[in-house]
Amino acid sequence: MKALMNRIDRWWLGALLLWVIPFVALLPMGLLWLHEQGAVLVWLGSILLFSVAGYALQQWRRKEARDALDAARTQPDPAWPPLADGAWALVEAMAEGIDPADWPLDEEMRLGALARRTLEQIAGYYHPEVDQPLLELRLPHALLIIERASRDLRESLTEHIPFSHRLTVGALARAYRWKPFAERLLGLYRAGNLVLNPSHALLNEAWGRLRERGFTAAREDLYRWLLQEYVRKVGHYAIELYSGRLLLSDEDPVRRPTQASSRDLERAEAETASGGPLEEPLRILVLGRSNTGKSSLINALFGQLRAAIDLVPDTTRALTPYRLEREGVDVALIFDTPGSERLAYKSLHDAATAADMIIWVSAAHRPDRQSERQTLDALRTAQGARVDRRPPPLMVVVTHIDRLRPLREWQPPYDLTDTTNLKAMSIQAAVTALAADLEVPIANVIPVCLAEGRVYNVDDSLWTALIEQTDRAQRVRLLRCQDARRREENWNLLRRQLANAGRFLLALPGRTSRNP
Repeated sequence: MKALMNRIDRWWLGALLLWVIPFVALLPMGLLWLHEQGAVLVWLGSILLFSVAGYALQQWRRKEARDALDAARTQPDPAWPPLADGAWALVEAMAEGIDPADWPLDEEMRLGALARRTLEQIAGYYHPEVDQPLLELRLPHALLIIERASRDLRESLTEHIPFSHRLTVGALARAYRWKPFAERLLGLYRAGNLVLNPSHALLNEAWGRLRERGFTAAREDLYRWLLQEYVRKVGHYAIELYSGRLLLSDEDPVRRPTQASSRDLERAEAETASGGPLEEPLRILVLGRSNTGKSSLINALFGQLRAAIDLVPDTTRALTPYRLEREGVDVALIFDTPGSERLAYKSLHDAATAADMIIWVSAAHRPDRQSERQTLDALRTAQGARVDRRPPPLMVVVTHIDRLRPLREWQPPYDLTDTTNLKAMSIQAAVTALAADLEVPIANVIPVCLAEGRVYNVDDSLWTALIEQTDRAQRVRLLRCQDARRREENWNLLRRQLANAGRFLLALPGRTSRNP
């Protein structure tokens, strides 16, 4: 402070004070005039009124800014596997507990230390048995996490913070560096103002407190949001890495078919008319006992004969893929299967693991569903044990509803809420019983008729229900494709690395001879 005062020309300071004094004298002279006019209380009341109005406006704008920041807040990916839920809870707890004072911008490598702490939290969650779980992180993936988190934070900052494209790191650092000196200088000004003009000082102090609370909070909110978003972004990509979702390439995992789907598309004669490339198809698995109408259902979805109809038991000997294209689904593979009672459990389990959606077909006039429940329970248990994948959505189709009582009546459409129609009541009772027997939500149980000349409720209710489950099925497809791409990426990298190492070793003798 003393060094600063020594650098100021006192004569210039005196000239500045002489120029300022007439303006400073306006306030005490104005107060004297208000006192003579008896209007001091009116003036004080107007100051209070305008101060409160200004403070309220400031708080409203601050709330709008907070809402805008909350809208840009990083959220967990709904396609993450169940194991990631606990990891994201750790990230949120760490972000909410951040104090901006612990992470000043003017200290080098602080953001790097914050990223490291976030990575340690996630690494410890996925590798609790390791003393230093962060060392389990592969080097290219660690660099990729920081790179993508910084890119996303840059996009959020430039899109949601006004004038952020003109703000420099140096300006922020200098603002924090000069903050203590500015506070001391402001303290001297306040003390002098209190001695020279007590009423003016008290009013200014009251207004300053209100204004300072708003502006300081806004600045701290912004910095806290930046730190919290940095933690969430780093945590987001760390979870994707440890859950097997983060790939070193930027390729969309579903942009092209996996090897398994390519083989199935060839079997389904899936060449497009234009010859263009296909994306990864949605895999729909049709399961159920023999002669429940699985093949007939597939034919009804196509609107033409594609699958061999079960005229005799076990017509379908193996999983048979058919390519399906309808409104709402760009490309899908629908698989016809043998009866579940004759399908080996391993084959059934592998097919369900590779499926993005499962349609279970059950006959309305066959009440013996114990074996169906056992099969579904076994699948659900196996899928629930996999913390790295979410189970595919399950739809249940009730067939042969035309054989329900009264047997000879068939006059669709039927309103299942109509208690005066016996056929509608029988269909509703069958749907309710099947939902309870198989332990599935009643909303996922769709009654249909697949008899020749009597196809009913396929194109409207069933297809609508399938489309409603498409988002869930696509998230399952994404995880499945990422697993396949990760394995493919690992093999490709290993092949390139071995090839490059071989070329280097072959060229080594020549290099050695040139550099004796």
